[in-house]
Amino acid sequence: MSDQEDDSVDIAANLIKVKSEIAAAAETAGRSPEHVTLVAVSKTHGTEKILSAIQAGQRVFGENRIQEAQEKWPALKEKYPDIRLHLIGPLQRNKAALAVGLFDVIETIDRPKLARAVARHMDETGRRPDCYIQVNTGDEPQKAGVLPIDADDFIAACIEEFGLPIRGLMCIPPVDEEPSLHFALLNNIAKRNGLASLSMGMSADYDIAVRFGATHVRVGTAIFGARGTIPIGVDDPTVTT
Repeated sequence: MSDQEDDSVDIAANLIKVKSEIAAAAETAGRSPEHVTLVAVSKTHGTEKILSAIQAGQRVFGENRIQEAQEKWPALKEKYPDIRLHLIGPLQRNKAALAVGLFDVIETIDRPKLARAVARHMDETGRRPDCYIQVNTGDEPQKAGVLPIDADDFIAACIEEFGLPIRGLMCIPPVDEEPSLHFALLNNIAKRNGLASLSMGMSADYDIAVRFGATHVRVGTAIFGARGTIPIGVDDPTVTT
C-alpha cells in the first residue's frame, strides 16, 4: 500500500517476540496465553508484508479502512480461508454493507444508527460477523465510541433491540493517560454485562492490557514496522495501533 515501507523488517521474528511477550504477560496474570489472540494490524502495509506474516503462521489481522481492506483482502482470504479479518477503525453507516460482507469481526459499533444499519445488512445477507462495542473510556470528543456512562444501555439495545452478535468491548485509551485505568474500566463494564471478549492494548501497551484481561490485542508497528504512507483516496479516519 505504500512506496515507503521498510523491507528490512523481520516480520517472522517480530511475531515470535510479540507472542512471547503476550505469553509472559498472561502467565504473570495467572492466565493461559491461549486465551489471548494477537490481531496483526496491517493497515497501510502491502501484500508482501502481509504474506510474510501469513507464512509465519499469523491468521488474525486488523484493518482500519474499508477501501484499503477491499483492495488487499478478498484475494488473500480466498487463498487462505482460515484468516479472520477484524475491522478496528471507525465505520460509517454507508459502508456497513461492505463491512458485513468482508470482515469476520466488527470491533467499532458505537451508536444506534450504525448498529441498526449493520443489523439490517446482516439480516439481508445472512452473514453475521462477531461484533464488539467501542467504548470511549477517556471521554475524548475527537474519538469514536460510546461513553462509559451510556455503555450498559447501549449494549442492551444492541443485543435485545438490534439483535447483533455482541461478543465483547473495545477501547483505545488516551495517549497521555495511564492505560491500565482504562483497561480496568473496560473489563468492569464487560463483566457486569456478561461479555467475555476484550479488545484492548496496542504496540505500546499490549502487555499491560493482557494483565488486565485482554482477550485480543491489536499490534501493528511492533510486527510490521513503521506505517507507510496512507494511500490517496482512502476514506476512513485513522486509529493509532
